[in-house]
Amino acid sequence: MELYLLVKWLHIVSSTVLFGFGAGTAWYFWNAHLSGDPALIARVGRMVVRADWIFTGTSGLVQPVSGIALIHLTGYSLFEPWLIVTYGLYALAFLCWAPVVWLQIRAQRLAQEAADSGAPLGPEYRRTMRLWFLLGWPAFLGLMGVFWLMVARPMLW
Repeated sequence: MELYLLVKWLHIVSSTVLFGFGAGTAWYFWNAHLSGDPALIARVGRMVVRADWIFTGTSGLVQPVSGIALIHLTGYSLFEPWLIVTYGLYALAFLCWAPVVWLQIRAQRLAQEAADSGAPLGPEYRRTMRLWFLLGWPAFLGLMGVFWLMVARPMLW
């Protein structure tokens, strides 16, 4: 297989894993949260955190490496306007994702403490989940923008 096609395949697969696992883990964690059951939230939270580190985190590292390789292999300038906007949106998504993982860990631990003590979920848990929810949207929308830019490669300026 030609190097360009191999790198492009890797870039597409890793973007699929990044977006799919990001959206999938968010869906399951949010629905566990909606249950209000601390034991369920703690169990799902452990799986979500593990999946985010293994799949979302790994593919999040592969994306810029394979992206830069594709830029080099296709002869684009690193400073194409659509690429500059892509870098910004990807950075936004990462800057939201990093604290989201920490917030998932915090929410999972708070839920586990509540489950272990038989107490209801407290205000600290609710604040943690509210911030988790709010930070998830810019990450999601940022990646949607990246996908559009990769397909359209518009002339921006």
